[in-house]
Amino acid sequence: MICCISEMSQCKESPPPQSPTVPDIPQGVNDYIQEAKAHMSQVCQDMETGISLTSHYVDVQVSQREVLRSGKNTNKCLEKELVIMGDTDRQKSLLGQSQIFGGSNDKAKRYILLLGNAGMGKTTLIKKLCLDWSKDCIPQFDFVFLLDGKQLSLTEPTFSLQTLLLNLSSYAPSCMDPEAVFAQILAAPKRVLIIFDGFNELRDYEMLLQTQEKDLVTSLLKDNKAQTFTVKQLYSAILQRVLLPGCTLLLSTRPRGSGLQVLRRTDSLLEMCGFTSTNVETYLTQYFTDPALRTSALDCLKSSSYLHLLCWNPGLCRLVCLVLEQCASLEVLPRTLTGLCHQVLCLKMVKERKNPCAEAQTQTPEQPVQDETQILNSCQVKKCDGSNQKKSRKQQHTSSGSRRSMRTKKTQVDEMDEEMKNDVEGVDRTQEGELLSQLSSLAWEGVKSNSSILPTGRAVPSKLKAFGLRMGLVLSHHLKKRPLVSNGENEGGGRGDKHEMGEVKENSGKTDTDVDDDLILLWANPFLQSYMAAVHLSLSRTVTERTFLQTLPFQSGGKGRRRPQREELELTQRFVVGLLFHNRTELQKLHLHSERTLKDVVVTKQASVMKHLEGLSYSDLSSSQVLEACHCVYEASHTSDESSRNTGNTRLLTHLAVNLPEFLTFQGVPLSPPDVFTVQNAVKRGGAEGRSFCLDLEDSGIQICGLRALVGLNNINTYRACIADVVALWEQLEQAGETELLQGAVSTFKIHPLKATQVCHIEHLEKLVKIHVQKRLSDSSSQSESILAEGVPAVKELHKLEFE
Repeated sequence: MICCISEMSQCKESPPPQSPTVPDIPQGVNDYIQEAKAHMSQVCQDMETGISLTSHYVDVQVSQREVLRSGKNTNKCLEKELVIMGDTDRQKSLLGQSQIFGGSNDKAKRYILLLGNAGMGKTTLIKKLCLDWSKDCIPQFDFVFLLDGKQLSLTEPTFSLQTLLLNLSSYAPSCMDPEAVFAQILAAPKRVLIIFDGFNELRDYEMLLQTQEKDLVTSLLKDNKAQTFTVKQLYSAILQRVLLPGCTLLLSTRPRGSGLQVLRRTDSLLEMCGFTSTNVETYLTQYFTDPALRTSALDCLKSSSYLHLLCWNPGLCRLVCLVLEQCASLEVLPRTLTGLCHQVLCLKMVKERKNPCAEAQTQTPEQPVQDETQILNSCQVKKCDGSNQKKSRKQQHTSSGSRRSMRTKKTQVDEMDEEMKNDVEGVDRTQEGELLSQLSSLAWEGVKSNSSILPTGRAVPSKLKAFGLRMGLVLSHHLKKRPLVSNGENEGGGRGDKHEMGEVKENSGKTDTDVDDDLILLWANPFLQSYMAAVHLSLSRTVTERTFLQTLPFQSGGKGRRRPQREELELTQRFVVGLLFHNRTELQKLHLHSERTLKDVVVTKQASVMKHLEGLSYSDLSSSQVLEACHCVYEASHTSDESSRNTGNTRLLTHLAVNLPEFLTFQGVPLSPPDVFTVQNAVKRGGAEGRSFCLDLEDSGIQICGLRALVGLNNINTYRACIADVVALWEQLEQAGETELLQGAVSTFKIHPLKATQVCHIEHLEKLVKIHVQKRLSDSSSQSESILAEGVPAVKELHKLEFE
């Protein structure tokens, strides 16, 4: 995901750790390392048209997380194993990029897990680390290899560890002496960094950590250069430390699903923290180069609270900017996630109609799939005389092998463009509706199977492929299917076994850098994939009523309730609700239905959604489900503009507010800024209906600004939250002179009973007790003396303290 826009520091965080003493590296291997760095420096730069990693990057903060290793319940899900820190402690745990692998005074970290939801910037951070390595900012590694989860679709047993690293890994240049390079890798594995990216969830890693058969392990250890293993077997062997046990592993994924085996193997757990308000403003300042448009965009964003909070996610911030580009021509800015994605899709359709010959983006192994929304605005107009093709052919690479490889890939791309040439032109509105309908159906198939790859079991029509690529909804990616051994291997005394020689002979007409590739199609953006899937569920008449009801959130059944919901499915369900209450004129743009047919489809499914949501017993829902209900109802209540708001929207919000439990707990559920906004919306409406609530926000990681927003509501009887964050909030209120709000925040805070599960809980309590005894927030403060004249009520009411 494109992470931001600001100037990038050149390894300025802290001095890089000293490189440990290593055996002398042969000159030929050292030449390969320098070539790899030069190649990686080049291919890691580009993010999208006009935006490079060097000039348009700002560090997204990474925090160090902890895992509860109680071992009491091996079936616990990830959310229960992770320690959710308060905002104050999270700020103390932030790491610079130079600290990710351990500083000069720290123990080296060999098994690192990087967590972050869709769009939070995991892949961009990885590209930045690769770029830093290419600039000698991470000197403890001689080799860096990036392995992509998409390669698991290659199931043929035709690979070895050598070909996996030197041929299939992303950003790897052509290697003329793979035997010597691989020998160096085996000789000094501690100097090797292997990065796994492109895995949607932790459960994907769990599959690879299942115990392997003894015969397979023996075979891997006996001859890891034999071309007889699948990508899955090799990935599994690396992750289980069967192969290259001394190397450093960095795994990126989303924090959903069961992942205990991974968690218990890691010695460092990191999480992407998202954009701060300063990051968001910097992003917009650099994104909009025109001063007038920049000012207009910033003003528009500040006037839209929810859009501003969505920008906490860097990927969503990018989508918001796409919409803000047109803010002068928009009557109303979108107020929901559904409205945002709908507006982005409409802008793409308008752009596609204006430029029907826009060039579809194809990713090659030298230019791997860009992260999520990087490619959204990257399609450029293709000139009829082919000047762009000529220009791309003139790009220079670091070696003649790389140049030949790129020319080969370019030829393949040109052949694909030629194949679809007749399908590029002449897409009218009717065809556009048909193609959108087909794409939305494919999107739903991907969501169901938890995959961003379009189905490979059947051919995608060339017209549909061309349309999706031009729209920027999908992109193509070349999988290296059968890496060939370079001539340099045999010339340099390589082993050249029969299988390898057979491949060379069979493809003797190709150069030594040629590979047989498979072209796959990927969804370019996870939010737009879920949105398109929701379009299918909401508007397609092929979705039966029974199927539709089964896709709605909060299905009955205890077992289903305990299972954590997948992120892309959760987003799709949220979009479904938002779309069904959207302006029908806008929905007409997404389908071929007549006005009457569209009305019938929408009214029927809208009634099903209302019946389903109004039939929920909120007291029986888990905390995470209550949160998701707040999101769904918000999407239904605010997706349409005020003039098109109907009674159904208002009815759902009122029903939610009236039926929410009085003791509203989100303990153990991570609350992002958009989460807090939707909860605030529901609780505030509850106040209008005469309801008041007791909030439990402990172990939710809520930001202090979000805590203030909820505590400031006039219908909060009591609240619980991280003690350190509450004290920080009180100090902010005192400094701002908000005495009335401070009085309420102090009097309604509760900590009884208090269960201390971490050392920091005792430290926080100690600070609160000190305030209680001194009857002031700090030695220098005086404004709080009258409020704390009788001490802190929460401390006086504490009668039970438990330790775990």
